[in-house]
Amino acid sequence: MKDESKVISFVVFFALTVAAASMGALFQPGAWYAGLAKPALTPPDRVFPVAWTILYLMIAIAGWMVWQGRNQRPRGRRVVVLWGSQLVLNAAWSWLFFGLHLTGLALVEILLLWLVILLLVINSYGVRPLASWLLAPYLLWVGFAAWLNFGIWRLNA
Repeated sequence: MKDESKVISFVVFFALTVAAASMGALFQPGAWYAGLAKPALTPPDRVFPVAWTILYLMIAIAGWMVWQGRNQRPRGRRVVVLWGSQLVLNAAWSWLFFGLHLTGLALVEILLLWLVILLLVINSYGVRPLASWLLAPYLLWVGFAAWLNFGIWRLNA
């Protein structure tokens, strides 16, 4: 029964992550994004789906790991809340940036997302160190994405 519970909880974390990732599918870059001036270090469009697929898998695994350890460490429940918060913020960015074309508001939002991910990385280390390491590339990628968002906002204001 315990192994079954672990499988079910992993499926839930995977499904939640896929739901957040689907916001990127709902609000795709399209012609609006193609017409924007972008910073010189903007990767080719084909890089983003590959990077995000890997990151979302790591996010789901890390979330599941901290869920498994939530009752064994003092910060366990807080880390689960941080994980859920970053997922909501992650999904909201696509809506703000690609859906509403609000690059300035999206910049503020992605900076908040980065801060929540930083808190998640720091706090998850005390619950499941491997989860923290799985989230570190996500923190770096969102930092890079924030820099790109800033550049796009500045170049197109």
